[in-house]
Amino acid sequence: MNHEKRLIHPSSFIIHPLLLGAIFDLGSTLIHNQYDNDWPKIRPRMIADLTADLRAQGLALDADSFSRAFVRNLTDFDAQRQTHFKEITTEYTLRTTLTGLGVTLNGLDFSRALAAFFSFSEKSWRLMPGAHETLAELKARGLRLAIVSNAADDANVQRLIDSHNLRPYFDPIIVSAAAGIRKPNPRIFDFVLNAWKFVPAEVVMIGDTLGADVLGAKNAGLKSVWVTMQADTPYNAAHRDTIVPDAVAESLAKLPVIIETMNDER
Repeated sequence: MNHEKRLIHPSSFIIHPLLLGAIFDLGSTLIHNQYDNDWPKIRPRMIADLTADLRAQGLALDADSFSRAFVRNLTDFDAQRQTHFKEITTEYTLRTTLTGLGVTLNGLDFSRALAAFFSFSEKSWRLMPGAHETLAELKARGLRLAIVSNAADDANVQRLIDSHNLRPYFDPIIVSAAAGIRKPNPRIFDFVLNAWKFVPAEVVMIGDTLGADVLGAKNAGLKSVWVTMQADTPYNAAHRDTIVPDAVAESLAKLPVIIETMNDER
């Protein structure tokens, strides 16, 4: 008689938690830009609107000098925020630009100026197909929903959320401009996890960017779904073979089934 005992690895007994919450990215996930995020194409109009508002507030600006300095700072600061994952706000960039040009900032209404800057771009965003239907279904299934968005201006994001009637689905809404840190820094997800009192394994991150959304989820111990409606970008191409999501969705409508499958396979 063979009395050899079969060894069972302890991981065989692990039961993974159910997914109880879903965190969404915003841009190119729930909403898409009709200019395909070609910001150099629309930036001249945005800066012209900003310049007009600053002049209306009494600043004597040379439009060309201001535009060159502002674009240079936007580019430099964007390179920094993409590597150290600390947010550098558009307000900080504007203050730095004006100070560098020797402009006195006393009495300047930055909120008004930045609203003018973003006004044109905000009109170019549209809901992703099936956004409201998918969010309503996930809520009906009992999932908690949140937004974590990398963006340099909190008010800009809040206006986009309200203009597309997305706020009722989400609590909390975390914007890197307000949080001070950016995905993939895992600490940005703590704002949601602490609010919900969930452990990371109970939450899935849904977004279009491998290097921010999917890597951030992995760094934080969350599940991840890569949505690919607007994911054909150089950033994603650079990470396609090294950052692997738990699932891929070609449309938002696929998400309820994907999340259900993740729970069935736990």
